[in-house]
Amino acid sequence: MTDTIRIVRFTARAVIVPMNLPLLTSTGAVAKAPLVLIDCETDQGAVGHAYLFAITPSALKPLTAMVADMADLLKGDELLPFEIERKLTQRFTLLGLAGLQRLAQSGIDMAAWDALARARGLPLARLLGGAPKPVRAYNSKGLGIMPAGAAVDEAHRLLAEGFHAAKIRVGRPDAREDLAVVRAVRKAVGDEVTLMCDYNQALTVTEAIRRGEMLDDEGLCWIEEPIRHDDYEGCARIADALRTPVQIGENFDSAFSMQAALAAEACDYVMPDVQRIGGVTGWLRAAALAHAAGIEMSTHLFSEVSAHLLCVTPSAHWLEYVDWADAVLARRLTIKDGFALPGEEPGNGIEWDEAAVKTYLVG
Repeated sequence: MTDTIRIVRFTARAVIVPMNLPLLTSTGAVAKAPLVLIDCETDQGAVGHAYLFAITPSALKPLTAMVADMADLLKGDELLPFEIERKLTQRFTLLGLAGLQRLAQSGIDMAAWDALARARGLPLARLLGGAPKPVRAYNSKGLGIMPAGAAVDEAHRLLAEGFHAAKIRVGRPDAREDLAVVRAVRKAVGDEVTLMCDYNQALTVTEAIRRGEMLDDEGLCWIEEPIRHDDYEGCARIADALRTPVQIGENFDSAFSMQAALAAEACDYVMPDVQRIGGVTGWLRAAALAHAAGIEMSTHLFSEVSAHLLCVTPSAHWLEYVDWADAVLARRLTIKDGFALPGEEPGNGIEWDEAAVKTYLVG
């Protein structure tokens, strides 16, 4: 085998898969997961895999098309993720490096890194200079906006899957209802369980401070995205006012966005999303910023890839676990005693169940 590996093609397929637990947040309900499945084929036989979460079915077709357009630019290029990023960034700068462009480029990046890891016979964590190891995880696939009794039942169900932590969605019209649900779940699961809450950008600054103060004595690990994600000044006011840590970051569209948030002291923790931050390449840059700032860094979605990335993140905090791609995966990320266990097999752990993919394909 020669050292030079070249890209034969990237391919993208659109699927819509059922979610085991539909999720109702303060901004809307999600019952199915529209995904773009990406494959990176190389001239030495290694094939890398990644997927993107389009969030809404209306974005699935244009996102798939964007990945396909980028793929045409890379045929025959050497499989060098940093060079791929440089080329795509240069080509799309005038369009803007955000939105669907950012998602598509991140997906290309993740699949490229996976192909490179497989070609070298290494798990992604080892390719990046670390090693697969247990990473602390919380179950985030449920506990949407629901009555207290239902939340208690669902919390027990989520924890029974091998977790000691879970996240509760908040942002009901009446703050007292949020408080009642948090207290009911806490009473039911005990103080040994870690609980986080997420407002999904539902509040104003003033209301976020008022509601945050109501939750300050409830033992929450963090309060997530209380206001508009890019209002760093407002987030800083909230973080300064509350005793509970404020978590933001899933909407950072690059390491530069995260740099701006850190400079504004907008939060206590950060949790970039690998499909928005720029894939594996963007994650590595963001991890360096978090390390330099002395701030803990968690993940957002994409549990399979994210578990490997936390293994090489100096200030690694929590893995957010969801199973939204499981319907098309041949194997699932292992969870045991509160930890995710990325494997030693080459790559990022993603393999397609092709029969299931055919079932959920969108034409």
